[in-house]
Amino acid sequence: MGVVAALGLWAAGAADLPDNAFPRVVAATVVTAVGGTIELSGDAGVLADPDAGLTVIPLSVTLTGALVLAAGFLRPLRHRAVAGTGELAGWAARIAVLWLAALLGLSFSARQSFSLSLDELGQDVLADIGDLFGISPEVGFTTNVASTVLFGLLWLAGVLVLALLVSRGAPLPGRLLRFQESVRPAAYAMVALLLAYVVLGAVIGVIVAATRGHPAETFAAILLGLPNLVWLALTIGLGATWDGRVDGPFGLPMPHVLDEVLRGGEVSELNLGTLAEHDGRVWWLVVVDAVLLLAAAFVMARRSPARIRPWQHALHMAVALALTVLTICLLARTSAHYGLSVLGIGELGGDLAGELILRPHVWSAIGLALLWGLVTGFLGGLLARPLRHRGEVSARKG
Repeated sequence: MGVVAALGLWAAGAADLPDNAFPRVVAATVVTAVGGTIELSGDAGVLADPDAGLTVIPLSVTLTGALVLAAGFLRPLRHRAVAGTGELAGWAARIAVLWLAALLGLSFSARQSFSLSLDELGQDVLADIGDLFGISPEVGFTTNVASTVLFGLLWLAGVLVLALLVSRGAPLPGRLLRFQESVRPAAYAMVALLLAYVVLGAVIGVIVAATRGHPAETFAAILLGLPNLVWLALTIGLGATWDGRVDGPFGLPMPHVLDEVLRGGEVSELNLGTLAEHDGRVWWLVVVDAVLLLAAAFVMARRSPARIRPWQHALHMAVALALTVLTICLLARTSAHYGLSVLGIGELGGDLAGELILRPHVWSAIGLALLWGLVTGFLGGLLARPLRHRGEVSARKG
């Protein structure tokens, strides 16, 4: 996680931060990737009032950590049919102890403050006021250790539980074996779906970097927030709507059409209709969703027992996709703002103020996911029926 965060921040230009702040910014990025809390602070003297807030999860870093931890947890459990609850808890506890130590180290190292120069920001008049009244803005960040440890451990627990659900070869306690026929194939299909979107987005990102310039910015977006973008595209392709606003120096690096729709004075709706007004190619999102969801439903059906009927596949797919979309809505929402007021005069513009908001219409997104899941789950079940494993088919006929 640290390597991915460091490479992404380096591509974004964070290596040039003063006071040797780069390692601490990397630590802060990893903290936010696992659900930790970074608190922004500022001080501009008695005549100025800074204000800032940040709620964003770099999901590329999150996904990398989840895959590595899941692989490490499952490795000693492979080639086992059944494992006791105590044994699984023991392996999880070993990982949790190491993870807790890492969280504490990250929490105490992710602290930094910076001094801002109004001259460097191009605010000549404000710089004169600052010199006259002794205004020297400072901004910084610290980590809320308690919440970081709490949410970091909950994130780890979620990763390990999901790893057990997804892996067909991982053992389960005897009491839970009856759930694996309905839960495991659907969980695997959803993880495969999300990873397929990430791979597709990475390929498109590399092509964009090679053909349209600005490779550093593009690779920074890939290494820090690629799932934020492609999973957002997944929900929009289903028909979901997000509310958003971009103002000031904030921006969405790829694709540029998102920035075009959201930049303005008011909160705008982000959906297929508003995006299509700027770029008609956005309708391909519907096609991509249909193809990949049908493929996921087919994979789910192929990994399920032969006795499962198509209508049951439809229900499993609908529930799994609804939970997946809910997770995306919770993880991909973004809120970032900062501003500086001097002598009580509002928030100053230019490079001294900015805002980025991205919020989903959660319930409508879940409803659309249920509908798409029912349709694709039923079709995937029908497509998989003649392709069952021979042993399963023979057992059903006998």
